[in-house]
Amino acid sequence: MAALSSTLRGLALLTLCLVSLSAGVQAFSQSDTASGDSVQSNPRVLILGGGVAGIIAARTLHQNGLENFLIIEARDEIGGRLRSHTFGNGTTIELGANWVQGTQVGHGPSNPIWDLARKHNVSTVFNDYSSITTYDGAGLVNYTNIVDDATDNLDKITELAGERVTSNLIDLNARAGYSLVGAKPQSSHAKAAEYWNFDWEYGDTPSGSSLIAAGLNNNFTFDTDQGGFSDENRLSIDQRGFKTIITEEANGFLRPSQLLLNSTVKRIKYSHSGVQVTLANGTSITGDYVLCTFSLGVLQNDDVIFDPVLPDWKMEAIQSMTMTTYTKIFLQFPHKFWFNTEMGLYADDERGRYPVWQSLDHPKFLDGSGILFATVTGQYSERIEALPDRQVQSEVMDILRSMFPDTNVPSPSDFFFPRWHSDPLYRGSYSNWPASFTREHHDNLRASVGVGGRERLWFAGEATSFKYFGFLHGAYTEAVSVTQEMIRCIRRGQCTGLGHFDEVRNVRPYDTIWIRGARRR
Repeated sequence: MAALSSTLRGLALLTLCLVSLSAGVQAFSQSDTASGDSVQSNPRVLILGGGVAGIIAARTLHQNGLENFLIIEARDEIGGRLRSHTFGNGTTIELGANWVQGTQVGHGPSNPIWDLARKHNVSTVFNDYSSITTYDGAGLVNYTNIVDDATDNLDKITELAGERVTSNLIDLNARAGYSLVGAKPQSSHAKAAEYWNFDWEYGDTPSGSSLIAAGLNNNFTFDTDQGGFSDENRLSIDQRGFKTIITEEANGFLRPSQLLLNSTVKRIKYSHSGVQVTLANGTSITGDYVLCTFSLGVLQNDDVIFDPVLPDWKMEAIQSMTMTTYTKIFLQFPHKFWFNTEMGLYADDERGRYPVWQSLDHPKFLDGSGILFATVTGQYSERIEALPDRQVQSEVMDILRSMFPDTNVPSPSDFFFPRWHSDPLYRGSYSNWPASFTREHHDNLRASVGVGGRERLWFAGEATSFKYFGFLHGAYTEAVSVTQEMIRCIRRGQCTGLGHFDEVRNVRPYDTIWIRGARRR
């Protein structure tokens, strides 16, 4: 997931919550619903969030003849974590999702994000990760052989993950997986190489990641033998912004009356008779159904209040998954002084300290732009978000001067990085699956919430995708799947929704005796 991808793995990317509301301020009764009146034939659907999940969910409603919907978006434009920024010279850079990850081989399965990019003529270029130059604190040092070994180790732990699935063995974290295949990096070079292959993809450390889920997630997108799309990654260089895949798609069906911008949701009140959504400005909006594209991070931080509170099984699932952060730090210089490859890797004594570098001033990308960017993830992203820009810039420049000790490194003419973790609209970049997060937890994360037999709340997005969590195409596929299930519920009047487990239990109980009041002396 070498993007926010994507975050979306990927900026870039949102969790979809469907809530049923009655049209206007009128609630509907059991008899009304069962009789198939206008509440069922022309329900009002509120879609909370205008990212990939929200727009594709709206399109799914449109394609099924349900036009009475309203998208409520907190920002002044749609796109969610597909966000761009314009530097002083007019060059557009991507702050969030930047890559189409996995495209298509022959007539095999096609990544739906790749389909959108081709449909709307979004400029993308193959990003060759093997085009790399390596550095450490002494400057240019060739340790690409260690990078290749780390790539092989990732293949080994992916294979190990598959063996554990087929043998029905318990999950481990990816750090344990690495150790089991004999990969125990000690040198700064080996740690940077591991980071390049793992952290840069998942936005989290091997210790914080599920071995099995990481392996499956990789295969389902990149391995055609496992139903994946392809191993190709294509970087968006479209100066309209990568969000064009969504803005142009929305232009094909969305009417102005179906979109409400600059409107932040603060409360969702739900009951047997409907739902009321309250905005930050105090406005209340009601309808028949709501589709929310809140990120997992927003749900974890209680930025939106549910009334009544969500069930325990839902809250446990929300809090058990990880929302990680993937931060790109952009610098623009008056002239290019760095590597001619597409990528650079820096090995610091501190693992994760400004390790991955990419040149946008490259003949394949934005030639002559003078733009270079570094990537940090996870806790290091959280660290730099707490610092003033000038300190982060100073640290980055120190790294560059270490990488190029014989070069007069100029001061940047422009500098920018997003703060995804602290932004209350996102609270991170994309989700990651920790080893303690079970498949039952994931089913509960995805499950709808009902009241008195009425399924009022539905959840979908990249975080709820078993196969594609963290990817843009996870948000897309979940939006389609969950919205179709919601439509079936609407047309039937009542349904069981997406099921859940009231409690997630161990297969075997703990063999432990607890002694109340005992004190160790």
